[in-house]
Amino acid sequence: MKNTFKMVLALIVVVATSAFTIVGTGYDVGDIATDFKLENIDGKMVSMADFNDAKGFIVVFTCNTCPYAVAYEDRVEALNKKYANKGYPVIAIMPNNTDVKPGDSMEAMRARAKAKGFTFPYLMDEGQKVYPQYGATKTPHVYVLQRTKKGHQVKYIGAIDDNYQDASAVTKTYVEDAINALLDGKEVPEKKTRAIGCSIKV
Repeated sequence: MKNTFKMVLALIVVVATSAFTIVGTGYDVGDIATDFKLENIDGKMVSMADFNDAKGFIVVFTCNTCPYAVAYEDRVEALNKKYANKGYPVIAIMPNNTDVKPGDSMEAMRARAKAKGFTFPYLMDEGQKVYPQYGATKTPHVYVLQRTKKGHQVKYIGAIDDNYQDASAVTKTYVEDAINALLDGKEVPEKKTRAIGCSIKV
């Protein structure tokens, strides 16, 4: 009886540990990111494979309802305008459960994108399948990817910069520094930072 109990307890520990490993990790710097195919605000399905000339991507998990994400909207747009023509376009992905956050519905996403004049794709993570693969936990949470022979390699993970409250007071532009380094064929100076934002709603 004791042996049976020990075996059951060991099995529970193994299952729990496995579940944690699957849910709690995501990509690290150097990993190859799997492509996705998600619905854009224009109704079309978008994947990284659609961008034939891209050298990489600025993948931003963001939303309409988080004050941190809203504070960064103009800066995300500025990143796209600065780097899309250089081969690093922004792809924004909305990861929240819209039952919990109806303000992040596709209709609301369309309205927000139109009001702000977004020039980048704004995709819905339908079924919340993509953000766990990346390991995103916040909105916004940024992943800079570089196209390589092996696939889209993660080069930077974290925050856009070091001051969400005031763009004029920013002293470290983590995403810009990462992309500038990649464009110059150099190592990314700071590969990981702590993303500051709202927790993704499940």
